[in-house]
Amino acid sequence: MATKSVTCCVVGGGPAGVTLGLLLARAGVEVAVLEKHADFLRDFRGDTVHPSTLTVLDELGLFEDFDRLPQYRAPHIAVGTPDGLVPFADLSKLPVAHPYIAFVPQWDFLSLLAERAATYPAFHLITEAECTGVIVERGAVKGVTYRTTDGAEHELRAKLTVGADGRHSVVRASAGLEVMETNPPMDVLWFRLPREETDTEETFLQFGIGKMIVSINRGTYWQLAYLIPKDSAGDLMKQDVQVLRDPVVELLPHLANRVDRLTSWEDVSVLQVGLDRLRRWHRPGLLCIGDAAHTMSPIAGVGINLAVQDAVATANALADGLLRAQTDGVPIDGRAVMSVQRRRQVPAMVTQTFQRILQNRVIVPALDGAGTPGFPQFAAKVPVVSRLLSRFVGLGVLPEHVKSPERAPERAAR
Repeated sequence: MATKSVTCCVVGGGPAGVTLGLLLARAGVEVAVLEKHADFLRDFRGDTVHPSTLTVLDELGLFEDFDRLPQYRAPHIAVGTPDGLVPFADLSKLPVAHPYIAFVPQWDFLSLLAERAATYPAFHLITEAECTGVIVERGAVKGVTYRTTDGAEHELRAKLTVGADGRHSVVRASAGLEVMETNPPMDVLWFRLPREETDTEETFLQFGIGKMIVSINRGTYWQLAYLIPKDSAGDLMKQDVQVLRDPVVELLPHLANRVDRLTSWEDVSVLQVGLDRLRRWHRPGLLCIGDAAHTMSPIAGVGINLAVQDAVATANALADGLLRAQTDGVPIDGRAVMSVQRRRQVPAMVTQTFQRILQNRVIVPALDGAGTPGFPQFAAKVPVVSRLLSRFVGLGVLPEHVKSPERAPERAAR
């Protein structure tokens, strides 16, 4: 078994993992990010980049590069009702430089981060490397084992291991961290249909009797998320795909002339919605962040942004200590590792509570056929509620700012 060593091993090449890898390498910390796929090109991943993350990109000098990526900007989010579109969140008045949500394919966003990270000598991206578990010695995590596509087994040893490997985290399971789970009432069917010039530009949620769908404007096409009762996808997909086409046309009549582009269930992906949180995000030598620490529902599309905020907070708290461990052999302060959970746990809990309330008060009645919930109209009519909702969606509970230093010289991208 081949063995390598770095100062920090990050498992997972998603928003949390790649952002943290960039920040640590920028601070001079030798860091390796393990990604089990060959690249970032996977469809139907979260692609909403909120103002809090756009601010982080600004602080890293990356916004101009990000701004050149193909994207759709949404300063407003609306809810479709029988009476028309109702404003739900107005981000345009937020006190930030970029008061809108940018809808960007996640693979473009991750590639941008990875390309900048690769300009720092301390950064290593290891692709096609599937983590198989953590290495534990005398009660402390000392790194991970992983398998490459040729079947070879490897060890990657580290002074700190960070699990950023998502909702089905191998790291947190292997480390025996306790997960507190809830049971969201819905799953999501993801698919896309062409967008025409005469279509609205709005990104919005449309309610119907016992039905609801989210329409995300991706320029040349609509990315659509049709909500279904929890664990009902299997039975639904045993039927003809017409059972999906019909409610799509009912909710979004302007798509009637192209809904036949859904030729089979192979055009549809199922997102099994989760909503859970670790009781403890850490143990000696290990920290979990992002979805590995707190799986989010897709409500309000905040997953990427919480993941990025976790990464920024982690680098702020640990970059100096990791560099001392790297250069002087000083042990990593366990209190600093624990401080990440103390700082980021409240934003995660508040966000999940908000998502649970919307699930129970809005989504469940809608899927049960109770009609359009009154909350969107209430939020639109009460200015203070609208402002709080817009701030919550755009900035989150505790937006983070980059405080970790930039020490390492850049090099030409590999």
